[in-house]
Amino acid sequence: MNSVWPLSITLAYVAIVMMIGLRARHKGANMNSLEEWGVAGRSMGPVMLYLLIAAGSVSAYTFMGAPGWAYSKGVAVFYVATYLAYLALIAWYFGPKVWQFGAEFGHVTQASAIADRYQSPALGALAALVMAVGSIAYAVLQTIGSAYILFVMSGGLIPVWLGVVLVLACIAVYLYASGQRAIGRTNAFQGMLMLMVAWAVGMWAVHSATGGLSFAGVFERIQAEHPEFLTLPGASGDMSYSFWTTSIIISMLSFMPPVWTQWMSASSARTIRRSATWLPTYYVVILPMVVVGFIGIFSLPELVRADTVALEYAMQQLPVVLVGLLGAGTLAASMSSSEPFIHSVSLSLSKDVIQPLLKLSNAMTGRLARLMIVPIMALVIAPLAIAEPGSLVMILLVGLGFASQVLPAFIGMFFWPRASRLGVMAGIVAGFLVTVAFTTLWSHPLGIHAGFWGLMINLPVFIGVSLITPATNADVVERFFRIAAPRGLTHLGKASR
Repeated sequence: MNSVWPLSITLAYVAIVMMIGLRARHKGANMNSLEEWGVAGRSMGPVMLYLLIAAGSVSAYTFMGAPGWAYSKGVAVFYVATYLAYLALIAWYFGPKVWQFGAEFGHVTQASAIADRYQSPALGALAALVMAVGSIAYAVLQTIGSAYILFVMSGGLIPVWLGVVLVLACIAVYLYASGQRAIGRTNAFQGMLMLMVAWAVGMWAVHSATGGLSFAGVFERIQAEHPEFLTLPGASGDMSYSFWTTSIIISMLSFMPPVWTQWMSASSARTIRRSATWLPTYYVVILPMVVVGFIGIFSLPELVRADTVALEYAMQQLPVVLVGLLGAGTLAASMSSSEPFIHSVSLSLSKDVIQPLLKLSNAMTGRLARLMIVPIMALVIAPLAIAEPGSLVMILLVGLGFASQVLPAFIGMFFWPRASRLGVMAGIVAGFLVTVAFTTLWSHPLGIHAGFWGLMINLPVFIGVSLITPATNADVVERFFRIAAPRGLTHLGKASR
């Protein structure tokens, strides 16, 4: 296939996104303000927020990872259906409370809310650092996907390392210029593009493989020729029921920082409820791409790298314009998810780690947050992405395993007034160390996700230490639980003793 048109379409997409991102900032707005650069002045309406959250959560996983898991493991890929449905419920319930925390108490990051709830900048810094590990893993995943798309669309003329540099440089320019507003505007465009491309590619692939437009024909052939792909925990034989189940649980218990920042960017609590109610309507974007992965089982039986199944099938069977649009859609999926994670890491490290350490002013911290995106990309994300560590889905699951270790902080913020600063800190440290050991030294013992092992140590330590150490001041706890659990305020004094 001539690679000129697919590459041209993909690069045209990059140019459009760059223009949208640069034009997103408001004239006269002070982009060195943490409120403006960090949470878009808390001004996003329901449609913009809907597309921001939806596109941010539908990543390179949709166009590469999900078809790859369908191709290599089969129906195990549908763990994502549980995970995405849960995200919408979480946004509906917790999002308005988080927004009110930010609006009333001035929070601009997840870790600043944690530091405020437990009156501990040190705990806020610890949470920021632990969450940074999970966030950077996610950003690396998306960057790998972006670079690989440019490699394929250029016919190998743009090597992976150069693709990493180009994509990160593009994101850095408009993130520095417009911050969260750039993420909102670009995600709105990317979200609409992904939805159209996914269904166009999926339906064309189904027609080329079966002669019809029904997904049923694909699964009937799988049932006849490869029934093992329609059983759990997966056809590859390298995943157990316990790993599949604990991976879902870990995914559900990871409150990632960009989502928190997105909620705080809304114009009101009602805006979040409306957007969250609409979210499931967007998540159908993943279905046609999963079907393409199943088509690959009988169409591309000798594929070396499962994550490339959708691209390889498109290159062989689809019209050149659709191949180019698939490249643009996949790049959109990758960039729309890497942007918020890079932004949140830069914002939180500046606000929650460096500011309290160096006693910086808010104005200086705002400038630092914008500047931090460059060293984070150049010194951390780019080298890891160029090294291409493992499959896209496994990188995601490892990142979520680390992020889930901050769960005790949220339990104490929304459900348990007695949670103490030292209890949360002890739980996070214990869980993080166990997750590191069971990720690097002894990979997922007994087929259970390392992050789940971390939580099994984390939560008892958190509860035990909280019960024997002083609780946070009652007035601070009451301030939070007036929002988090207003009906329980009459019992608050008794519960926090």
